[in-house]
Amino acid sequence: MKTTAKLALFVLLATAVNFLNAQGVSKYSNEFLSIGVGARALGMGTSVISSTNDISATYWNPASLISLDKQIEIGAMHSEYFAGISKYDYVGAGYKIDDNSAVGLSMVRFGVDDIPNTLNLIDANGNINYDNITSFSIADYAFMASYSRKLPVEGLSVGGNVKIIYRNVGEFAHAVGFGLDFAAKYDYKAWRFGAVLRDGIGTFNAWNYNRALLEEVFTETGNEIPVNGVEVTVPRLMLGAGYLFTIKEKFTIYPEIDLAMTFDGKRSTLIRSKALSIDPTFGLELGYGDLVFLRCGFNNFQTVPDYDGKKTFSWQPNLGIGVKFYGVRIDYAFTDVGNQSIALYSHVFSLSYCFNIKKKESHSRL
Repeated sequence: MKTTAKLALFVLLATAVNFLNAQGVSKYSNEFLSIGVGARALGMGTSVISSTNDISATYWNPASLISLDKQIEIGAMHSEYFAGISKYDYVGAGYKIDDNSAVGLSMVRFGVDDIPNTLNLIDANGNINYDNITSFSIADYAFMASYSRKLPVEGLSVGGNVKIIYRNVGEFAHAVGFGLDFAAKYDYKAWRFGAVLRDGIGTFNAWNYNRALLEEVFTETGNEIPVNGVEVTVPRLMLGAGYLFTIKEKFTIYPEIDLAMTFDGKRSTLIRSKALSIDPTFGLELGYGDLVFLRCGFNNFQTVPDYDGKKTFSWQPNLGIGVKFYGVRIDYAFTDVGNQSIALYSHVFSLSYCFNIKKKESHSRL
């Protein structure tokens, strides 16, 4: 990249961050999109920015969509957190238009269902009536349209996402948002490099609250009544680099290191300052014949204060395995959405299938 291009990218990012900070940024807005999708990625500690080559590229690095094995690939993932209380799902489909371009559509949902609504437990006469208890769901949705294209430079591709966000809290509140992601991927011999600017211009969620349902209860309990407004997610820069070692033709070893950089002040990450926080991750994948894969990853590096004031170093290990045959990919990961000492570990499965469209033979009459 030329110096002028680097300077232009820096100015664009700095301008966007300054503008968004002026809008009243919510530091942890849309955090459900920070969990990750695909058992391969979660088993590698989310260190896949430069190596994703399946349908999960719509989430991790849309510039990698052009690397799909076949013309069409569809995939899905399901996982449960906090002893099954919350459900996290991903579905996606990708299509290679030609050798130089590809598109994809995907959806992410994170939700908690069947939450009891006890607002009407006590009726107008002061009696408790359990028949008045209903249920509702709190769910976050992200719908992504992705595009990837090869550039004239060998090994270089770019891409991006258009994101529509929908967040719903039963009949009490909902939000609609819009955002853009920008991505690039570069392969040089055995090296793999990737870069993704998530929420590149900021993702804006417009919240609307049902004050008619909330006002009476919030007033009686002394809580502040929420006001309609806009929640802003600031840009996050993801960088990744890895190297593919080939041993005796069929055996491969692929280590990758990723860095997630946020610009909304100090966070609980390994490297942090008032302006910038950096969250490093590391992943390792052992492969045999492009058929079977063993994976491990390490992330969530943190310095945690103890009760006595001392600080301890905390990190999260992850394990995974994958099988790939006849266009089918089955991946499993044993991982955790948060710190291993607090939340329970989860079993994550993902499945995808890729295939080519058979062209119909044309029959001409003589």
